[in-house]
Amino acid sequence: MKTSREDVRNIAIIAHVDHGKTTLVDELLKQSGVFRENQEVVERVMDSNDLERERGITILSKNTAVTYKGVKINIIDTPGHADFGGEVERVLKMVDGVVLVVDAFEGPMPQTKFVLRKALELDLSVICCINKVDRPDARPEEVVDEVLELLMDLDANEKQLDCPFVFASAKSGFAVRDLSEEKINMIPLFDTIIESIPAPTGDLEAPAQMLVSTIDYNEYVGRIGIGRIDNGSLAVNQDVIMVNAHDEAKKTKVRITKLYEFDGLNKVAVDRAERGAIVAVSGIADLHIGDTICDVNAPDPIPFQKISEPTLSMDFIVNDSPLAGTEGKYVTSRHIRDRLFRELNTDVSLRVEETDSADRFKVSGRGELHLSVLIETMRREGFEFAVSKAQVLTKKDERNRTLEPMEIAYVDVPEDCAGTVINKLAMRKGELMGMSNTSSGDTRLEFSIPSRGLIGYRSEFLTDTKGNGVLNTTFDGYDLYKGEIEFRKQGSLIAFESGEAVTYGLFNAQERGTLFIGPGEKVYAGMVVGQCGKPEDVEVNVCKTKHLTNTRSSGSDDALHLITPKQMSLEQCIEFIDNDELLEVTPKSLRIRKRILDSTLRKRDMISRKAKQANA
Repeated sequence: MKTSREDVRNIAIIAHVDHGKTTLVDELLKQSGVFRENQEVVERVMDSNDLERERGITILSKNTAVTYKGVKINIIDTPGHADFGGEVERVLKMVDGVVLVVDAFEGPMPQTKFVLRKALELDLSVICCINKVDRPDARPEEVVDEVLELLMDLDANEKQLDCPFVFASAKSGFAVRDLSEEKINMIPLFDTIIESIPAPTGDLEAPAQMLVSTIDYNEYVGRIGIGRIDNGSLAVNQDVIMVNAHDEAKKTKVRITKLYEFDGLNKVAVDRAERGAIVAVSGIADLHIGDTICDVNAPDPIPFQKISEPTLSMDFIVNDSPLAGTEGKYVTSRHIRDRLFRELNTDVSLRVEETDSADRFKVSGRGELHLSVLIETMRREGFEFAVSKAQVLTKKDERNRTLEPMEIAYVDVPEDCAGTVINKLAMRKGELMGMSNTSSGDTRLEFSIPSRGLIGYRSEFLTDTKGNGVLNTTFDGYDLYKGEIEFRKQGSLIAFESGEAVTYGLFNAQERGTLFIGPGEKVYAGMVVGQCGKPEDVEVNVCKTKHLTNTRSSGSDDALHLITPKQMSLEQCIEFIDNDELLEVTPKSLRIRKRILDSTLRKRDMISRKAKQANA
């Protein structure tokens, strides 16, 4: 018989990027007594890796737990960025309700709609937390109306439409149910969670059932499966069977060697856990997301929604430039292959395929940010490799027509920049679907645009909007191929010879375009050292020194004025490279280069490609 477990609540914190989910979890942890009074705690303690801290985004969902009035509240902090939507989709299977965090100024944003739709589809209870109400420009009452409109647009049921609203400032550490109340602490939010989120239900006497919703990985114990026990109980040294709703052939008998529950930021080893608990299981080698751990005598898998497919791919290639191996610690194809396949242990949205070349791997992900985070993580770990330009993954329909991934792009821009943005996105096959004014006086544009139309656009967008524009995208399925898009209007400045860049050579080269390097940097023939002012590629000799004569000395170079080179970030490099170029990634450097370094061979290849296109 199914019974509810009143001493447990399971919730996920969901929101658009930068609306304050992780800061809210911080405050719930602090006020529940997880930390000692004198303990020094960093901000956004749940964003545990360096990249999450630097970028201010959550990349991986995290589990934590607090205890309030004798009730254990399991909390899952989820990513807000569209590229990590795969994380959100699966962790919602572990919870009975969500806390939807919405910025009191911005209101519901595109990703708010995406994550809320997922929660409503699973019939989860909703608490709406209007965050940042202490902002000078906050408009909480209007945002409440906007959230209710969004719930109606998403066909929420009566219970979901009647969701409680809490007004909070995670940064200042308070929450209230009514804005006129005294703002002291987070207790009103804790109380709302216990009152409004249903207790987990399950049959304690039934055979054990637990769906693996997240995979963690540890060098010492291997794969760790995290999920909620739906029925029965699990214990250490218990024999279980592993099955999968999407793979009927999978029936693997295994033994649970370690069982953990969450307490604060720690995993605590337990001997036994009952239905309703969120637990971590280790000691099972071939464990995957979507597997169900069951009683040996009742192999009954729990249905699981398939994770959305990747839309973008890049080639990861062993670095073969003249500077290969000088800066990286891990440079061989074996190193790169092992690292990429290890990433699959924890990243469910990633695909890694081997190609006909042992030195090249096709890596597919949900977007540019998804792949750039992997590249940045690997270079920090000491890997050296090269990557190709991002390509979208197309499909064929039943009539053999090519389909490509589409995005809905929501653009908030100052009114005087709207024309430029509309023009640029139209050139990238974007179709304007709607236009309105936001509460802040900006213009909101809604575009339907091919995913490839957004490759390389973000940095250009920030320039066009003087840094004031906001661009958000959500995946919108596949549609007919929209035709060719001309991405780069300008060519590359290519180094003519190998050596060290000198002031005299750079001074002559900067007249041709924008340089990416300064004096003293190592270059090689075929390396891209800048962006040309014209559409074609131009070779420049940045290693060229001034010839000495009776009247000139080498010291006269000091009078030459060099323009400061453009510092390219990883994302800008990924956006910049063309189809015939690669990005060389090392722990110390990012270098753009031509695929074919030799000038003569490169020209021959270009002539043959043009001939093929003409014949086609």
